[in-house]
Amino acid sequence: MDKLEQLRQWVEESDNIVFFGGAGVSTESGIPDFRSVDGLYNQKYKYPPETILSRTFFCNHLDDFFEFYRDKLLRLDAKPNKAHYALAKLEETGKLKAVITQNIDGLHQAAGSRTVYELHGSVHRNYCLRCGKMHTAEYIKSLDGPPPCLDCGGLVKPDVVLYEEGLNNETVNASIEAIENADILIIGGTSLSVYPASGLIEYYSGSKLVLINKTPTEKDDKADLLIHDSIGAALSFAVDSL
Repeated sequence: MDKLEQLRQWVEESDNIVFFGGAGVSTESGIPDFRSVDGLYNQKYKYPPETILSRTFFCNHLDDFFEFYRDKLLRLDAKPNKAHYALAKLEETGKLKAVITQNIDGLHQAAGSRTVYELHGSVHRNYCLRCGKMHTAEYIKSLDGPPPCLDCGGLVKPDVVLYEEGLNNETVNASIEAIENADILIIGGTSLSVYPASGLIEYYSGSKLVLINKTPTEKDDKADLLIHDSIGAALSFAVDSL
């Protein structure tokens, strides 16, 4: 059977699907990933992106951090693509129980998904380190330099997980529970090289692990169904008949 047809059949037969996605889900929306040839890690800046996106750098180089953050991570004009809409439709049918994402762009919610576990946070949540007041991404984007709190004047930090910071325990535990209970785990658009997030797939004990990525990953040998294709095209094909 054709791989896409196999995916479609599995989706039609299941009512407990979980999707785990990475940067490749959003590249079709014009948001660059990190590790591909054109990704952020292969572009040149005053400091390496891995350094800029660390807690230490955030604390010691606020101006440089926010210049990079606004330029490269605040893509507020990006729109959901076929993959986002396919997953939202799949959730609407009751088949998809959760989207677990490493992305911080909020495009799953923009497409209509409701149960989304954001392992690395979101650019759309920004909080004052002094008083906790929340601020919008549009507010952060509109400024130059470190953003001051509109209430107390303290520093506003994006609610994104930087290097040297831990993941949110509630988000991780909810993700683990969803994966453990899934009939089908669909993984898409991720190299599966970033820990601890990529280690979550070890909690899946089912027999329908689907891996969709344009290039090989470290976990290809674990997949029950391996699809090297556009994730938007593959997911759209799988849900079109629902």
